[in-house]
Amino acid sequence: MNRLHTFVARNLWFQVLLSILGASGLVLLISPGQSPSAVLGRVAVSSLGGVAVLLAVRRKEKRATGTDTTGLVSLDRRLRTGEVPADPAEREALRALVAKRLHRARNRPWALAFLVLLFGGVAVLTALTAGPRETIGFTLLAVAFPTWLFFNGRKQLRRLRRMREALDGAPRPGAGPGGTAYDTDRAGADAPGRAPGPVT
Repeated sequence: MNRLHTFVARNLWFQVLLSILGASGLVLLISPGQSPSAVLGRVAVSSLGGVAVLLAVRRKEKRATGTDTTGLVSLDRRLRTGEVPADPAEREALRALVAKRLHRARNRPWALAFLVLLFGGVAVLTALTAGPRETIGFTLLAVAFPTWLFFNGRKQLRRLRRMREALDGAPRPGAGPGGTAYDTDRAGADAPGRAPGPVT
């Protein structure tokens, strides 16, 4: 499972392909009778903006952390598992990634509200112009997708904050005796000579 997750995280094109196929299958399920190739083409074209955003986000994160795609995937794995790296350079890169994602998350409530209004509007228009099957399908989607985004976003925020707290208590290169500095509140957890453990 970890190997599959690493492959998906490293290959952005595979994520896009899965998203397009999943969205196309959902559209065909809600509105049967359409041409699969036409649906696939429409979904692919409408996904171009999202792909551009994903590429821009990944480029900014690589620039902020000073890593390539492989390094960024490694940092993301550590963030997901709560493992604080022992290498000072990798720790600083992870600190930069956490700060970047927390900064980006500041607009999360507004983005979520926009998505709720957008999906709600689509559901209303579908109810006015289509049959009951399409109305029920898009209404369920309008409820399920923002709900999933809300709870998944909260989980990601908790993960980022826990890692920030762990990194703030971890040794920083270039300061203090021996070139390191420690947060006195966490000296017992990250004292010199003790390996940093996973975030709990």
